[in-house]
This record gives sequence, structure tokens and C-alpha cells, in this order.
Amino acid sequence: MTAQTKSNPGNYFEDFSIGMELVHATPQTVTEGDIALYRALTGNRYAQYSSAEFAKAAGLPGLAIDPIHAFHVVFGKSVPDISLNAVANLGYADGRIRRPIMPGDTLNTVSEVIGMKENSNKRTGVVWVRTRGFNQNGIEVMSFVRWVMVNKWEEDAAVPPTHIPDLPDAVPGSELEGFAPMEDWDFSLAGSPYGYEDYEIGEKINHVDGMTVEEAEHQIATRLYQNTAKVHFDAHGQKSSRFGKRLIYGGVVISIARSLAFNGLANAGQVLAINAGTHASPLFAGDTIYAWSEVLDKADLSDKAGALRLRLVAVKDQDPGAFAYKTGDGKYADGVLLDFDYWAAIPKLSGR
Repeated sequence: MTAQTKSNPGNYFEDFSIGMELVHATPQTVTEGDIALYRALTGNRYAQYSSAEFAKAAGLPGLAIDPIHAFHVVFGKSVPDISLNAVANLGYADGRIRRPIMPGDTLNTVSEVIGMKENSNKRTGVVWVRTRGFNQNGIEVMSFVRWVMVNKWEEDAAVPPTHIPDLPDAVPGSELEGFAPMEDWDFSLAGSPYGYEDYEIGEKINHVDGMTVEEAEHQIATRLYQNTAKVHFDAHGQKSSRFGKRLIYGGVVISIARSLAFNGLANAGQVLAINAGTHASPLFAGDTIYAWSEVLDKADLSDKAGALRLRLVAVKDQDPGAFAYKTGDGKYADGVLLDFDYWAAIPKLSGR
């Protein structure tokens, strides 16, 4: 008699098909307790995600969930169906934060497969999905595209023809939405005197500080989002992997790098869009994250607020002031962990 199991083994590359819809399990209600734990694990200091009174003065209904925190929750729902058998999460594009997410909101996630490409080794393939997060009222609060390299179950399994989706290089500044009106922004309490007018395209900012990631911390952070990817938790299973040990979830790198970016961008805490993202190299427990940013573009939002398009680069175990990025042949420099392109709202000095 064949052994049977009711466990979910996850999808392999040949299980996916273009147009396939995946309704992901376990809605998650985000709370003020989650905010406190996220702050403890990442060092988040942005004022609107730390102070209810500050958030209200800035035009939010109250203490809000950091959009990147919410992004990780929506992402985490999709892991058991999309990346449980992944080799690596490769990148992001066309991410849009459509409205503030508040404590008490319940986040649900649905994904659609929009692209597939089998790799030449016949053992893996790349799957593109558009993932949408909805609140308890069925209102879409965010969407993003990500692509992930997934193992095949059988090398000779038949797979669909290659289809690579056409994705925008960036979310246009004219399409940014969901930003706080920033009616009464207190620059002193926010931690920086610099507003929209003070930043120039091409400017690079050294965020100076570093944060070492410990084994327990990265696992707690990943569990907070209910991300179940094996590569982050199963030390025994990862002994036979390429690196021989657990990888730190790339979202941990994103959140810590953004928290470090407070030093130089304290007023630009509200993420509005994710244009692109690449996890350039792995991070392991005991490594130290540093970060720097480059201003790529600016967009006018209102009389009170503008937006900065920022490239956030995380590096490990090196001086962020060296601004390590890419080499002459276009490859990422040694130690570059993350290349993250996003839009963030920032108050105008003229709006005071």
C-alpha cells in the first residue's frame, strides 16, 4: 500500500502554468504588537511608524504599519505555494503600495503566474508571479511582481513554452498613490531637517551605521511574516545545499537596510512603490549589514509632499562610504547584498 500524506510538499516548476491563480492560505491580522516586534527586529525609527500622535499630525489615521512590513506579510503568504521549493528569490518589479495599512487590518494574498522559463540545466526554472494583497474589505492595498528560481521534480518533465513578461523599468512618478498628506510634519521630531528640496538627483548618502544579524533574530523576523521557506529554517536539510547552512531571508536585508537609511533619509520613511530589487548575494548569521543610497529621480506629489526615487544598496562587512555597487563588466561588486529601487514620500520644506 502506497504511503499517503496530507502535507503540502509545495509546487515544483512543472506544476505551474501561465495564468494559474493561487489563493494563499492563512490571512494575517496585523497589530500594534507586530509593529513593536518589527521595530525590535529591524531597528525601524521612522516617526510615523513609531508615534501615533506624529502619524496623526502627518495625516495618517494613526500609528501605521510600515509598508515594507506589510509587503513581507503579503509576500510570506505566497511562499508555501510559490517558493517552498525555490533555489532563490531573484527580483521584484512594479510594486505599488496603494493605501496605508493600519493595525487591525487583515491581509490576504492572491497570486497569478505571468511568466515561466525553464533553465538550460533542465533541473530548475524561473517563475514570474504578480502578487496582490487585500484587506478585510476586499480592497487591494498593494501589488508587486517577483520572480523566483524553482526546482523541477523531474528533469524530463514537459513544461510550457518560455514566456517572459514585459515589466516597467519603474513605476511612473505620476502614478504614485496612497501617500500621507503630510499636513503638519514636525522635522525636529522626525529626526532630520532635510526635505524634498534638499535632495539632488545623483546624490549619494552614506548611512554609516551597521547591524550584525544573529541566527535567532532572522528566524523570528521571518516567522513574523509566516514565511516558511526551508532555506531559512532547516539547518539539517541545508547541510547538503550549495552553502551548507541556512540563508537569511532577503526581506530581512531589505528591512534592516531601510532602517539604517534613517540616518540621512529620516523624513522619507513612507514607501510608495518598489521599482526593482535584486538580491545580489546571500547573507548568513554573523554578517554585518551596512547601506548607502542614491537619489535616482524626484516627483511632485502635492503642495506639502514630494517623492524621491532611491536606490538602496546593502553591503556586508565593509565601509558603506566606499559606495560599492557594480564593476566595469556590469556585475555586482564583492559584498553587495541588495540593490533595491523604490519611491518614498517626503515632506516639502515649502509646505511648512
